[in-house]
Parts: sequence; C-alpha cells; structure tokens
Amino acid sequence: MLRHTLATLAYRAQRALHPAPAGFSEFRASAASRSAGEILAHLGDLLEWAVRLLNGDRSWVEVPASTWEADKDRFFNALTQLDQALTPPVADDVANRLFQGPIADALTHVGQLTLLRGMAGAPLKGENYFIADIAVGRTTSIQASPKRTF
Repeated sequence: MLRHTLATLAYRAQRALHPAPAGFSEFRASAASRSAGEILAHLGDLLEWAVRLLNGDRSWVEVPASTWEADKDRFFNALTQLDQALTPPVADDVANRLFQGPIADALTHVGQLTLLRGMAGAPLKGENYFIADIAVGRTTSIQASPKRTF
C-alpha cells in the first residue's frame, strides 16, 4: 500500500507540476507564505529525508529552491529512490511512520501546489482519480494520461 501511495503521489504531482505557467515558481498565496518553488523544494527535502530515514539517518537537510525544472527533477528522483528503497517491503512500524511523516506531508504540499495553480490563473482540470491509471513503481514524471477529466 505504501508503494501505491508513492505512485499516487507521483501521478498527482505530475498534474500539479506539468506544465507550470511562466513565473509560477515565484507565485505565493501571501507575502507570509512559501512560494510554489519553495514548496517544490520542500517536497524534495521531504522525500530525501524519507530515504535517509530508511537508512537509519534522521538528519533533516533543507535545500534552497533552485529552478523549477531542477527541483521538479529532484522531487521525482527522490520519489523513485524512496520507492526502490521500499523493495523489499519494510516493517509495518517503519512504513507507518514514513506515511504519517514525510509522505502525508508531501501529499499535503502537492494539494497546496494544485490550489496555487488555480490562484495563479492556471487551474487544473478535475479528474476521476478512482479510475486513474496509477501503478506501483511508476514514480517518475512520466505518467499515464487522465482517463476522465471534468
């Protein structure tokens, strides 16, 4: 289930990140909030942290935002590394902690990017995610096309 969650994260993130409107990396909901680019960099931080956690290293490393494309690549690379690190499966208590920590946080931030897209004038089409073609192990930016948008 955890690997399916990562595939779902990749699928939904691909929708929020591709294609981003010009200047979207700098867009923010308010002066006090993170920019879209800062949120994307944080997503990379979270997933790299999850990989370190699996290796027994609890250190948190915050990497400043780079270009949209570089941070997008970093996110999908870290997501793929995490997925591969979960093969073979990890103990349930480890999987539960990964889900409740970095993975749930990452899902939240993909939702924030989706919301910011709408605020920036580039909303995403709604989609029936129940029938989406999401497959365990598919964690790169190359994702199936939506089956049904609305």
